[in-house]
Amino acid sequence: MNREEALACVKEQLTEHRYIHTIGVTDTAVILAGRFGADTKKAEMAAIFHDYAKFRPKEEMKQIIVREKMPAELLDYNAELWHAPVGAYLAEKEAGITDPEILDAIRYHTSGRPGMTLLDKVIYVADYIEPGRHFPGVEEVRRLAETDLNEALIQAMKNTMIFLMKKNQPVFPETFATYNWLVSQK
Repeated sequence: MNREEALACVKEQLTEHRYIHTIGVTDTAVILAGRFGADTKKAEMAAIFHDYAKFRPKEEMKQIIVREKMPAELLDYNAELWHAPVGAYLAEKEAGITDPEILDAIRYHTSGRPGMTLLDKVIYVADYIEPGRHFPGVEEVRRLAETDLNEALIQAMKNTMIFLMKKNQPVFPETFATYNWLVSQK
């Protein structure tokens, strides 16, 4: 599937605003992949499909999580996390994406995971810094992403966890584990 076919496929699933976001993530992912040595074609495809399930009904996502034996603890946390693993599943089942690296980059673009691959990191950071994003801390992460993908990822995760804690929202344990793994790699 080429870029145009993939974008046409995801456009049917997204709002106009989220489709524009997806274009921004895709362009950013290709730049980051080129900068840090990841496969640009895989980065492009993972970025295009990263929000594929974003607007699926919560009940449908919940049923997929249970039926496909995804980590049950997902259901104990904000439903915003669900679209990533469900999106990887649906990208495979509906769009025929079979590359495990692409599917993992989609699966972990919201939570991260210890042992993240270069492609996983590219998609996570691209989603965080794409040009349409405007919130406190994003400029610092953009600056870090110019030279150090790991530092950009650490700062993005730190910003996200602080944001959630300030709102008295729980932080998914895998995100803490990812942050700890990244810091221990320094």
